[in-house]
Amino acid sequence: MMKRTFVIGDIHGGLIALKQLLEKTDKDYKSNYIFLGDLVDGWSESAQTIEFLIEFSKKNQCVFIKGNHDEWCYQWLKTGKANSIWLRHGGESTVMSYETVVDKSEHLLFFEQMIDYFIDSENRLFIHAGFSSMHGPHKEKYKSNYSWDRTLWEVAVALDHRISLESGSYPKRLKLFKEIYIGHTPTTELNSLEPINKANVWNIDTAAAFKGKLTMLDIDTKTFMQSDFVYKLYPKEKGRN
Repeated sequence: MMKRTFVIGDIHGGLIALKQLLEKTDKDYKSNYIFLGDLVDGWSESAQTIEFLIEFSKKNQCVFIKGNHDEWCYQWLKTGKANSIWLRHGGESTVMSYETVVDKSEHLLFFEQMIDYFIDSENRLFIHAGFSSMHGPHKEKYKSNYSWDRTLWEVAVALDHRISLESGSYPKRLKLFKEIYIGHTPTTELNSLEPINKANVWNIDTAAAFKGKLTMLDIDTKTFMQSDFVYKLYPKEKGRN
């Protein structure tokens, strides 16, 4: 079988949207899946999303990148203490979704095994938010930047495309990788409901937590699939609005 690699943007508990996308994949291909993080917080099925992904990963090759919302949820599951900021930004719906989960140990293990970033064999970086070190994420001083940094995306957006890769003024961070795939910052901030490519950075967060859709992109062909508007799949909910 031919193998494809898909990267999936921020899900935020929108399990219906995720299932829609996975149903669209060509069954003649054996696919790899890279999830860019923020699996939880927003729509009402955060716990159910994790449950689904645990089972999905037993049959499929998956990479799970940890987002800031995943870290918040993990800390709550581990300590029982809910960050007040987290609760205001989607955490409350996550807590409610866990009311029916009796044994949370498998979920804890899932969060513990999530990784900060992934670099594939073609030197493509997959990370939730970004990094600030010009030497790469492995030299990052503040590990929280993996799931919180927005400067990488801001640099890519601001970059004058007339500056060539060989130019001495081309940002060193961007030169380190063939391509960089991120989530974290909704593309709707640039008035787009589709993934956006700036310089060699691809932003796949198409605002599924808000008024957008969930996106899955083939990293080789750059073709992408999208769910329905996620808020329409959960008509009685507010998401992170």
